[in-house]
This record gives sequence, structure tokens and C-alpha cells, in this order.
Amino acid sequence: MTRKVVLTLIIGVLFLPFLPLLIWSFAQGWYFPQLLPEQWTVAHWQAIFTTSTKVGQGFVQSLAIASLATMLALVVGLPAGRALGLMEFPGKGAIKLFLLLPIIVSPLATLMGIQFVLIRLGLSGTLLGVVLVHLLPTIPYMTLVLSSVYANFDLGYEAQARTLGASPMQVLSQVTLPLIAPGVVGGALFAFLISWNEFLLTFFVGSGRVLTLPMVLFTSLQGGNTGLTAAIAITSILPALVFLLFSSRALSDDAAIGGLGDV
Repeated sequence: MTRKVVLTLIIGVLFLPFLPLLIWSFAQGWYFPQLLPEQWTVAHWQAIFTTSTKVGQGFVQSLAIASLATMLALVVGLPAGRALGLMEFPGKGAIKLFLLLPIIVSPLATLMGIQFVLIRLGLSGTLLGVVLVHLLPTIPYMTLVLSSVYANFDLGYEAQARTLGASPMQVLSQVTLPLIAPGVVGGALFAFLISWNEFLLTFFVGSGRVLTLPMVLFTSLQGGNTGLTAAIAITSILPALVFLLFSSRALSDDAAIGGLGDV
């Protein structure tokens, strides 16, 4: 069995749970013991483009929030990951444990205090406030991924570039970033997916005024329209899928370039 066949089978198994969603999104009604729906419709897909479901608004705001949260997490995670991966200093283990706390502890444990601060700053119920609170789970993932990458990073490449006259910015852009690109892409993927699918933090800090796609999906679930809910769920998967495919392509290209370099 070739590698391509195995990969196709793995992808098929991974996407198999989404097949019922796809069927429901086109089903007029799907009742037991029917193997497939007897009547099909595109009304559910037409409905998600209407203003009543607010899918478009939720989609755009989710994309903006996830993109901004990923970029800010990267800005913080790059220097923090480098420090944790390359340097030895007192309290390093405690800092790593502190970074893990937002992942281990329920967000509700710290959400009330954070919301109180954001209210005082006038950021509660704003898109910026939601972006900032999304950094709570995204920065730890980004930092820990990049610290693992930097732990295996050879500083000799940067030293050689500096001896050849490269400026600090040239060393960063032409030496360091290309070498750690797979880790950056992996960390960005985690951060984007976490922010894109975040509901609880958005619900509390957004105060119902910042509408994201997970909130639209939750509202649709309460409405009991299975077909519409399935269509919205598939819509919410698409950007994450595109980001995942882009990241996989970037990682494959980096691996290929690295292989050529070894030759």
C-alpha cells in the first residue's frame, strides 16, 4: 500500500464524522430508518446568507478576532519561546507551569477577574476586548511550541551570519525565521484554531455585542433547526480547514527545502 493511499485513507477516516453534517445540510427531513433523506433542499444554505442568521457578521468577526489573536500571540511567543528554549535562569520551571495554567485550569476560574479589569478599561463588549481575552489560551500554546523549537535551534547559524556582516534584522528575517518556520506555522495553527472555536470567553467578555460564528452556531442549536445548524457548522469548519491545508503545504515545503539543504 503506497503512502498516498494510506494518507487518503487517514483523511477519509478523519472527515467521516462530517459526512452526516453535510447530508443534514441538504436534507428536507431525515428520519429513522431512512439510510438517506428522501427529500433534498438547498434552503438551509440559502438561509445562512440571509441577515436573519447573522452568519456573515459572525464569520467576518471570527476571522478578524482569530487573525489578530494569532498575530499578537506570535509577537509575544517569539521572544518568550526563545528565552525559555535557549536560556537557563531561576524560575524557568515556574514560568512554564504558569503558562500551562490557562490550559489546565477552567477559564471560568479567572474569567470574572479579567472581565472586571476589561470593564474598568472600557473594553468589555468590544472586539478588542475579545481579542485580548483570546490571548489567554493562545499565548501559552504559541510560547510552548516555539520554546520546543528553539530548544533544538543551533545558535551557530546566527553567529556565522553576524560574522559575515548581517545586521540583527537581517539575521532575524533571513536566518532565524526561515529555520524556525515550521514551529511558527504550527504555533500559529494552534492559536488560530483555538481562537476561532472559542465560545465561553467570547460570550462573557463580548457581552452579547461581539458576535462570532461559534455564538451563531450555539444560537442555531437552541433553535432546533438541524439542517440550518449543520450548514452553519460546515461553514465554521471551512476557514480552519483552509488554514490547516495551508499550514500542511508550508510545512511540506520547508521539509523539502531542508532535505535539499542536507544534500
